[in-house]
Amino acid sequence: MERRETESINAEYRPAEKGHWEGRKSNPDIGKQYWHQQIEFVDWNDLPKHAADLPKIDIALLGYVCDEGVRRNRGRMGAHEGPKVIRDRLAKLPIHFESKRVIDAGNIVCIDDDMEACQDLFSNAISDLLKQNIFPIAIGGGHDMSYAHFMGIKNAILDSPKQRIGIINFDAHFDLRPVETKGNSGTPFNQILSECHEKGDQVDYYAIGIQQQSNTRELFDVAKKENVNYSINYDCESSAMEMESLKQKLAPIIANNDYLYITIDMDGFSSAYAPGVSAPSPLGFTPYFVFKLLSFLFVTKKVIAFDIAELNPSLDRDMHTASLAAKIVDFVVINYESSI
Repeated sequence: MERRETESINAEYRPAEKGHWEGRKSNPDIGKQYWHQQIEFVDWNDLPKHAADLPKIDIALLGYVCDEGVRRNRGRMGAHEGPKVIRDRLAKLPIHFESKRVIDAGNIVCIDDDMEACQDLFSNAISDLLKQNIFPIAIGGGHDMSYAHFMGIKNAILDSPKQRIGIINFDAHFDLRPVETKGNSGTPFNQILSECHEKGDQVDYYAIGIQQQSNTRELFDVAKKENVNYSINYDCESSAMEMESLKQKLAPIIANNDYLYITIDMDGFSSAYAPGVSAPSPLGFTPYFVFKLLSFLFVTKKVIAFDIAELNPSLDRDMHTASLAAKIVDFVVINYESSI
């Protein structure tokens, strides 16, 4: 993905809306207590003048308001509402990250069903955040967001001596479908691997939580051909033995890469915890498993970017999935340590 000038891209940037951040009031004498009181709002276009601020901006939330990729993949629509609902749930959570400056940088919005343009603009925004040494937490949106996210990271480190980016995807699906006419929510990692290979770049991709019942034999064949490592969902337990085994399997991708890009597809969770997704399954992993593994990955200080995809609020029950997604974002903010 070559970077294009923002003015020529058929997608829309919308600054953050304070109306998406509402919560209970607290005694002003005891300081800020909740996300809605702590979050700051910075327009993407104004980032350069904020870059020199003290304290510096540590983390930025960026929405990917697009589920055109889900439609193309014949999934159930509604993920475009994910960024709004995650913010609503986050707003009400108590804060435990007072030493970090967190901003809402707004949304990249798909228009005219032009997913490719939305990806271009999103990629530009991710790149700009990273060039300002700001850690991006992207909230989607379809998992097609990952193609744009990765390419934004790659562009941001073009002039860095550190060039290798490993991908760790928590997901029930490989998302390695070959592109037939246009990309969709099932093709992002195939697109990444194909483009990088064309340029002679090596990319390590590890998928965690893969379900045999959710992936065809063709996709397992693609994974084998592309040397994609993965862990089947049955091995994704939070017991000490299973966790240690998985950490050992992840050791090579951690050691061989300068940076790690972590992405979570909410349909990787068991539907008991995440019913609000396009493709729910009772056979997914638990939140405790993911939190334990995220803690391990962030200790490496190699995580350069993070995102959550495929929350579909229209299919959620009592906001269970949205609340889980928000708590994952909160957990990442608390545990993030700079890799740049």
